[in-house]
Amino acid sequence: MNTRFFVLPLLAACASAHAADPGFARVFSDHAVLQRDQPITVWGTADAGQALTLTLNGRSVSGKADKNGKWRLQLPAMPAGGPYTLDLAAAGSAASLKDIMVGDVYLCSGQSNMEFAVRNATNAWATTNNSANPRLRFLNVEKSSALVPQDELKQPAAWKVAGPDTIGDASAVCYFMARSLQQRYAVPIGFINASWGGTTIQGWIGRDSLRTLPAYTAGADLVQELATHPARAMQREDKRVEAWWDAHDPSAARERAFKAPGFDDSAWPQLTPAGSWKDSGIAAFKDFDGVAWFRTTVELTEAQARSANALQLGPVETYDTAWVNGVRVGGGSTGWAWRDYPVQPGVFKPGRNVIALRVLSGGSAGGLTGQPATRGVRTADGQLVALSAAWKYRLGTPLKGQSVAPSPWDVPTSFTTLYNGMLAPLAGYKFKLAAWYQGESNAGAGEEYRTLLPLLMRDWRRGFGQADLPFLIVQLPGYGAAPKSPGNSGWAELREAEAMTVKNDAHAALAVTLDLGDRFDIHPTQKTIVGDRLARAARVVAYGDKDIAPGGPEAVAATREGGDIVVAFRQTNGGLLTYASNRAIGFETCAGAVCTYADAVVAGDRVVLKGANAAGVTQVRYAWADAPFVNLFGADDVPAAPFRMDVK
Repeated sequence: MNTRFFVLPLLAACASAHAADPGFARVFSDHAVLQRDQPITVWGTADAGQALTLTLNGRSVSGKADKNGKWRLQLPAMPAGGPYTLDLAAAGSAASLKDIMVGDVYLCSGQSNMEFAVRNATNAWATTNNSANPRLRFLNVEKSSALVPQDELKQPAAWKVAGPDTIGDASAVCYFMARSLQQRYAVPIGFINASWGGTTIQGWIGRDSLRTLPAYTAGADLVQELATHPARAMQREDKRVEAWWDAHDPSAARERAFKAPGFDDSAWPQLTPAGSWKDSGIAAFKDFDGVAWFRTTVELTEAQARSANALQLGPVETYDTAWVNGVRVGGGSTGWAWRDYPVQPGVFKPGRNVIALRVLSGGSAGGLTGQPATRGVRTADGQLVALSAAWKYRLGTPLKGQSVAPSPWDVPTSFTTLYNGMLAPLAGYKFKLAAWYQGESNAGAGEEYRTLLPLLMRDWRRGFGQADLPFLIVQLPGYGAAPKSPGNSGWAELREAEAMTVKNDAHAALAVTLDLGDRFDIHPTQKTIVGDRLARAARVVAYGDKDIAPGGPEAVAATREGGDIVVAFRQTNGGLLTYASNRAIGFETCAGAVCTYADAVVAGDRVVLKGANAAGVTQVRYAWADAPFVNLFGADDVPAAPFRMDVK
């Protein structure tokens, strides 16, 4: 994924203030779906003070644009229906959107498994060719990392009607959920997908909420400071990073001279980076794990220098700091993320400009790993002034296995910036439900996730003005090494955090996917069943269906009975069963930190751990591994949820 340019706070406001004709906000387009049975808020831009009338399905409302040229009008709640035309009228001008439906709207978000497209899913060919449905639509929000909440999306939206020519671009999980629910409830359904692969949950939480956690207060404030006082924020970040280098690299103080534009690098050797430095063919780099410096120059005309606003370097492995003419412009900490660094006016100069880059491999292959053609200076008009393919280089100190903590605005581990750029512009839209599929990038921090996930849910509900917005959480599937003996598991702890969050929220449900993972691929392609399980959960928490349980079997108690320990389950939907064995695999009993596998037999809605009531046993665990093999299901083919609990 490309790390996108930061969206600065004034861009949307400036565009709005100079709007000559009335228009709709970018989230609205032809083919959009609006939420039924709730007041419908629509907004956009016009001339300051301009009188406007908005009409949909024979209902009209009037108002005026404010002094900044922004308007926001609310139509009364409407039942499902359409297609309609949404008309905006003003004196001497008008705008309209066609083929508008009123139905249910879903918000889907997360990282790569939510972003994962239909075209890549299992049975994609048949799915695509049978997807035509004028009552099912979707919108993909363009990736955007913004320092402060935005009024507008980065680009105009394009709502699309489901069909063979469009559905391949849709989120597979969200589409399969929506398809199932549309077939059941026979109303128009639209889903908005705002996802970004590899991102952590911290980027999807608004600043006011995230900064309530002491661990994130300073970082969230620094993100905002970069928007309001960029030079000061960059100086503070530079001080932090250089303090790390002084503490870890004995050559740091001396090598800092390499960033200066006047430094003489004429004696440095030259290479053309087009992959990792270990694969460069240079003997000194073959087994090198540490820091290396790179320098190059670019000539800019006076017009180019005046317009230059970003440095594009492509991916770098793994930790880098970049300077232009001695001024720090950015740094990154993820090997696959593109380096697109915003550069403040005045940093680039007419004539010769010096770009210096310090790279720490951090145990990876190291270096500028993209192609030379991807590197250049961006200008405001979209021009890319190419950098020289060749760079001067110098090896620094070997630093094996070291890592530099990322800046709080660095995607994919940024604070608040994804909420700012991709969710804040949706405020005012109403949703039937929100579906969240994320956690892979937070695995290993399950205890913290117990705080972060409920915080995200509260933050979105407040931001969208829907206090009881139903949330559907996809629990992480299996991925990684198959367990050969009981042990600790970061993925299991993350799954537990997801389950506990849902347990404590009356308007949330969990979709268990343990049986749908791929231990060799973090992106399992079987998304149809994931979507169907989300749809099942939605029937209960979003549509009020009381005839089914939202998920599969859930352990509720572990008790001692003679020499055995008995685990009782609810939501078995007719009793527990095991596949391919008369034993349930994956159960463990724990005495302190020592856990052993248990012989487990199904008995109705209970699992009996034979002979497990031994001295010192205080806890039972099930499927407690990164990639557990499981065979315990409810009677309707939904897997039992993993758990750990104390024995009563």
